[in-house]
Amino acid sequence: MKIPFLDLKAEYLHLKPEIEEAVRQVLESGFYILGQEVVQFEREFAEYLGVRHVTGVASGTDALLLALRAYDIGLGDEVITVSHTAVATVAAIEQSGAQPILVDVEPGTCTMDPAKVEEAFSARTRAIVPVHIYGHPADMDPILDIARRRQLVVIEDCAQAHGATYKGRIVGTMGDAAAFSFYPTKNLGAIGDGGCVATDDDYISEHVRMLRQYGWRKRYVSEESGFNSRLDELQAAILRVKLRHLEAGNTARRRVAKTYGQILGDLPLMLPEERLECRHVYHLFVIQAERRDDLQAYMAQHEIATARHYPLPVHQQPAYGHLRHGPGSLAVTEALARSVLSLPIYPLLPDDHIQQVAATVASFYSQPG
Repeated sequence: MKIPFLDLKAEYLHLKPEIEEAVRQVLESGFYILGQEVVQFEREFAEYLGVRHVTGVASGTDALLLALRAYDIGLGDEVITVSHTAVATVAAIEQSGAQPILVDVEPGTCTMDPAKVEEAFSARTRAIVPVHIYGHPADMDPILDIARRRQLVVIEDCAQAHGATYKGRIVGTMGDAAAFSFYPTKNLGAIGDGGCVATDDDYISEHVRMLRQYGWRKRYVSEESGFNSRLDELQAAILRVKLRHLEAGNTARRRVAKTYGQILGDLPLMLPEERLECRHVYHLFVIQAERRDDLQAYMAQHEIATARHYPLPVHQQPAYGHLRHGPGSLAVTEALARSVLSLPIYPLLPDDHIQQVAATVASFYSQPG
C-alpha cells in the first residue's frame, strides 16, 4: 500500500536518538527486570494521570486480569462489559474466572450504553468494565452512579485512550482502578508488549504488585497464587521516552481527525462523535458507512490501507459462543460490525497522505450508483 494504515517505524525514526540512548542505558546497567526504569516509569505515568499508584505488568490483558483478581473477583461473579471491544477485554474477565455479561453500546461514540448496564445487573454482578473505545471516553457519570448504588467495582479499560478526558477528568482516574495497554500501536506504545494498573487504592496497588510476581511480598515467599506478569526494563525505558511526547502525539491525532472531518463532513457516512466536555484522542478514526465493504475495496484499489475495528463482535466469535445473545439483543453492536471502517491515523501521518485518504473517500461517493 502506498499509504499504510499505520507506520510504527516512522515514530521510531522520529524518536531514534532518545530511544536508543534509553535502551543503551538499560543494557549497560545489567539490570533487566523490575529495576529503576520500571520504578521511574510507574512514578511518571502516575503523575501524568494524577493517581497515587501505577503498577507495570506484561500486557493490557494482564492489567485487567490482575485488577479483577486484586478485587477478588472470580468464579461465580459477573462482570458487565461490552461486546464491541477488542477480544482482550472479555478474555481477561474469563481468565479471572468471572462471567462476562455483554451489553450494547451507543451508536455515536460506540461506548457502553449506561441504560443497558442497569438492565444487565443481577445479584451476582460484582464489577463494570467500561471501555474507552477508539480514544473516546465512555459516559462515566451514569456508569459510576449505577456502581455506587449497586456497590460495584468499576475498572476502566483505557487500552485505546491514553490522555483522553471526560468532563475535565483524565481516563483511568474515575473508576476504582484502570487497565492500560502499551501494545506498540497504542497512543502510548512500547516496542513490544506491556501494560499497567492505575489506582488510588493503596491495598489494591499492593495486591496487584504481589500478583504480578508469583504472589510475592517478600522474594521467594508466595503469600497467594500469583502470575508472572512484569513490565521489563527495556519497555519501561522506551515508554518513559514516549510519555514525554504523548500530549504532542495526541494533538497531532486530533489535527488529522479535524482535517478528515472538514473534508468528509458532507458525505453520506457517520464520522466519529466527540461528546460535549470530552477530549477524543483518536487512537483510531472510525467512520460508519452503509457500503463499507465496497468503500474498503475501493480504498485498497487506490493503495490505501484501512481496517475494521471490529469485524466480528465478541459474542459472535466461535470461542465465545457460550456468551452468544439472541438476534438483535446487541443491535447497535451488530450494526457497527457491518459498517465501521478505520482510516489511517497516527501522529506522523504526512499532510499529503491525509488529503489523499480523504479525497479518495470523497471520490468513492461521487461515483454513479
